[in-house]
Amino acid sequence: NNMEITGVSSLNSVLKQMDISTPAEAQGKFSTFLKDSINKVNNAQIESDKVTEKMINGENVDLHTVMITSQKASILLDTTIQVRNKAVEAYQEIMRMQV
Repeated sequence: NNMEITGVSSLNSVLKQMDISTPAEAQGKFSTFLKDSINKVNNAQIESDKVTEKMINGENVDLHTVMITSQKASILLDTTIQVRNKAVEAYQEIMRMQV
């Protein structure tokens, strides 16, 4: 029981640090964060596609530029997926807590 209380108080302190006082605010902020992350990933993938297309068309684009933009898009996607996975795990853990 003491562990559960500690977990709840730790969660409350994290929410206060994030300036979140209600579950609705937490959901809204996470939703905004996730949407922004997806937009960043999408923009990085579009940029990677543009640079790759320029190289294919014979325009003056270095191979290392193509590789860097491709890796940047890949890393952003992986990071976004990992953040989402951790958030889902945290949510599932909170739902398992007995209050």
